[in-house]
Amino acid sequence: MLEFCYNINKMKKGQNFICFIILGLLILSSGFVVASENDNIYANYPELEEINRQIEENKNKIENLKKAAEEYSQKADEYKKQAVSLQNQLAILDNQILKIELDIKTLQLQVDKAMLEIKAMDYQIDRGESEINSHRENLVEYIKVIDKNDRRSYLEILILNNSFAEFFSQLNYLESLQNNIKQTVDRLKFLKQALEVQKADKERQKKELESYKEQLKVRETKLKDELAIKETLLLETKSSEIKFQNLLVELKQKQNEIDSDILNLQEQAKEKIKRLRSGSDEPRSTLLDWPLPPPHVITAYFRDPEYPFRNIFEHPGIDLRAKQGTPIKAPAPGYVARSRDAGMGYSYIILIHDNGISTLYGHVSAIYVKEDTYVNYGDIIGLTGGMPGTRGAGPLTTGPHLHFEVRLNGIPVNPLEYLP
Repeated sequence: MLEFCYNINKMKKGQNFICFIILGLLILSSGFVVASENDNIYANYPELEEINRQIEENKNKIENLKKAAEEYSQKADEYKKQAVSLQNQLAILDNQILKIELDIKTLQLQVDKAMLEIKAMDYQIDRGESEINSHRENLVEYIKVIDKNDRRSYLEILILNNSFAEFFSQLNYLESLQNNIKQTVDRLKFLKQALEVQKADKERQKKELESYKEQLKVRETKLKDELAIKETLLLETKSSEIKFQNLLVELKQKQNEIDSDILNLQEQAKEKIKRLRSGSDEPRSTLLDWPLPPPHVITAYFRDPEYPFRNIFEHPGIDLRAKQGTPIKAPAPGYVARSRDAGMGYSYIILIHDNGISTLYGHVSAIYVKEDTYVNYGDIIGLTGGMPGTRGAGPLTTGPHLHFEVRLNGIPVNPLEYLP
């Protein structure tokens, strides 16, 4: 394109000027060239170097905290393999609390690191935009000079110069301007491509920052839960090993009772579901919705490795963070097989759905449904609980939340596989 513009012998007067206008438009709308990996357009800026130093420092701190947290996690696992005792259980909790505290510090550093990276990207974007504007201004000046010279014929240039040497010097000058324009165009293409990459990285980093902030909230809640468990455990047992063992027997009996109950109810409920559903227009479906309104923050997962009583029994469901007294809705049409109000003990609701699916809702503070009745999707069946010392919470509760289980033919399965 540029050689075409400078082929003065083959072009009429004024055509070069039009050509450069076209060239200017092409620059603004042109595609990108691939930036060289070794071409650092933001090097040698002290402000950016300081930000990068702080980012690197945070990286090292994060790695050290992760290693320390892993050590506490391993210690907790070792205690879980030992005989169940009050002292052993307290040791598990202590190590998990220390690990979560380190996790929180790690996430705080990751938040700081992400913010520094966004700051560095902002700096780089500003520098890039400034350089692009500067090169555009230079390009305009080059075009003006060439346009001015282009209005003269070779004969005019020869007459205006005192010698052939000056004439050829003028031609060399024009050729130099051509090279400058080409270099400027290439640089503009590169800068524009680099700038768009930086902007895309910034958006990705902003999403990562929000993710770290959300994880931080979850871990802070988890820490409160673990501290509450330890406090409740000491309160319930009064540091007595005998009381602790009695409490374990009670918890195991309750879990076995629920397991057996669901298996029996599953078979008994089949015909009742058909009869109760006979007047319903709702289609048969086992697709489950969330029993609580969003946001759906999970504080303990199915068979969670951090579950404090995993050495006694696996966590058979998920725990959803919820304020005390949050309405619980039926996630699908179902038969109310159990609505167990245990007073100050562990209260729960069991619904039997189609195709061998059943759901359980634990630590409920209020029950709004009766056994041997049918509920539709979205019906409010009760209120969440879990606050220590309140109705339905039961012993060793971790604080306000809903314990939610999904079972297939009586066997606990991961609820997340059945939720949207």
